[in-house]
Amino acid sequence: MSDVNQKSAEGRAWAQHHDAVPDFTALLSSTPRGARLARLLAADQLRNWGIPAEPATHIVAELAANAATHGRLPGRSFRLTLYVVGRTLRIEVTDTRGDRLPELQVSDVLAESGRGLLLVDALADRWHVEEGRFPRKTVWAELDLRTPDPAPACSGRVSD
Repeated sequence: MSDVNQKSAEGRAWAQHHDAVPDFTALLSSTPRGARLARLLAADQLRNWGIPAEPATHIVAELAANAATHGRLPGRSFRLTLYVVGRTLRIEVTDTRGDRLPELQVSDVLAESGRGLLLVDALADRWHVEEGRFPRKTVWAELDLRTPDPAPACSGRVSD
């Protein structure tokens, strides 16, 4: 993990001096552990960029879990990519199951799974699936980064 932190710090330092688009990419194992690591790495990277972790980490968790569950091929990893362009955070998860494109669907009320893309749809400002060079596909989601409301000005004077 220290190598990831070192590369992340080097990337931030480089970006500050070169007006580059802040970005982060990691290859992760297509396992539940890889999906959890994707969420943790995303939270750390967003904190380093000064971007609120919510709801982005929920989106990363859902997309990574889908890649580890439905996009899994033995011996193949999935890729998490985060980058910021202007006031937009883009989250991309790429896996090697281009033959299985996810679709938004309403699941049975009693079902224990099948709601991940519904959550992504509710949290993201935009999302879509793109077929890549076979056998890849990328599911991406974008969040419009809002400027925090300024704190109200206070003179410190107590009125009568």
